[in-house]
Amino acid sequence: MIYVHWIFFLLYAFIVIAAMVAVLMDNRQPAKTMAWILVLVFLPVVGFVLYFFFGQNTRKEKLISQQSMDQLTKRSMLGFAEQQNLVLPDEHSVLIKLFASQNWALPFKNNETDIYTDGYGFFHALLRDISKARHHIHLETYIICDDPLGCLVSDALIAKAKEGVEVRFIYDDVGCWNVPNSFFERMRNAGIDVHAFMPVKFPAFTSKVNYRNHRKLCVIDGRVGFIGGMNIALRYIKGRNGTAWRDTHLRIRGGAVYGIQRAFLVDWFFVDRTLISNRCYYPPNDDIRPNDCIMQIVTSSPISPWPEMMQGYVRILLEAKKYVYMETPYFLPTEPVLFAMRTAALAGVDVRLMVPLHSDAKFVEWASRSYVQESVDAGVKVYLYKPGFNHSKLLVSDDSLSTCGSTNIDFRSFDNNFEVNAFIYDRDMALRIKSVFMEDVKQCVDYEKYMSTRRLSFPHRLLESLMRVFSPLM
Repeated sequence: MIYVHWIFFLLYAFIVIAAMVAVLMDNRQPAKTMAWILVLVFLPVVGFVLYFFFGQNTRKEKLISQQSMDQLTKRSMLGFAEQQNLVLPDEHSVLIKLFASQNWALPFKNNETDIYTDGYGFFHALLRDISKARHHIHLETYIICDDPLGCLVSDALIAKAKEGVEVRFIYDDVGCWNVPNSFFERMRNAGIDVHAFMPVKFPAFTSKVNYRNHRKLCVIDGRVGFIGGMNIALRYIKGRNGTAWRDTHLRIRGGAVYGIQRAFLVDWFFVDRTLISNRCYYPPNDDIRPNDCIMQIVTSSPISPWPEMMQGYVRILLEAKKYVYMETPYFLPTEPVLFAMRTAALAGVDVRLMVPLHSDAKFVEWASRSYVQESVDAGVKVYLYKPGFNHSKLLVSDDSLSTCGSTNIDFRSFDNNFEVNAFIYDRDMALRIKSVFMEDVKQCVDYEKYMSTRRLSFPHRLLESLMRVFSPLM
């Protein structure tokens, strides 16, 4: 019996050491590497299980061939080539080139945008445009709930499918774990092409449970696009547990819809292995008033060779001359982003950050506070949103650049999730997003004033510091 125990111990030790070597050889950020090594050493068995499910690195995997990517991009390239008199802003030319060269995020002019800051406005607009669809509807979401709102949206899609409109729908498998399969089968039976993104099947894809599609996209007839932070669930309208829900979503008409379409069709190829690049999915936007509102639709993912979204945020912070205002529901920044925030603030740039007073995940809230305090110490102005949960993900800088999408300022969004943001180079849009931020400030309490009335006990501060150690894994 003793020999069996020794054999088991040696086998387990070998497996754990092999996992630690794999973590080291991935050459990740030192903080994340150390966090996983601590988990493997101090959480026997449980640590290895956590690593198997959540720790394996996929950034070097090639899940979509370059040939397929080229074909999926060709129609966007054609639209780009046809743009006449495209003038890119000098102050952001390096950022635009960065996204275009490594992400195929091509800049498109002539865009019109509606901003929605609550679920009532957004879902009314979404359902209205779905009802007007004549050719196709492409919808992608992290979460769709089997609740009255989810059923309302699915009924609208079913109605259009019965009219002969092409309807393609992607949902994240893990994000919708609590949704019964009958909900999706009902849509399939009505003629909707429905796919789960990276379904977790034992044992083949169990290790992919950590890499989720967090994007929220919709394209209707290739002419109208939606992008932002709202999933399809009743809480985005009515709130949850008696508290309001605040979020931001964009409705776009113009050239940037090509970029949203490409993002969806790349994901569609991922789930369906069907290359869709027909010209009919990229119709001309002749009805858009010519303007200089330039947009890029930027995606990031754990299978991309570069962390595009994180690089973009760092570049914006270090390029800013006057101010950078940001909203995020979760603030667990990677070291490059935190360094860029501190550097900008210390250089005299007005850096402001808005986070919820209380998160929907206590562990994240505890881990976040030490990062918030470090930012404040460098001169970042931090606001705590009081009325409810602020799930908004936006940034505005220098009255000339703004972005909105699905990306949180945290390790998960920058490293593990499939994300998408619209980056907008336009003074009018920047001022509109800035106005949204300033309206939200009216609902906030200043972080330093709030903390001055609270005395945190030593155990509380120790807990926050401990959670920070494991924040790269959250």
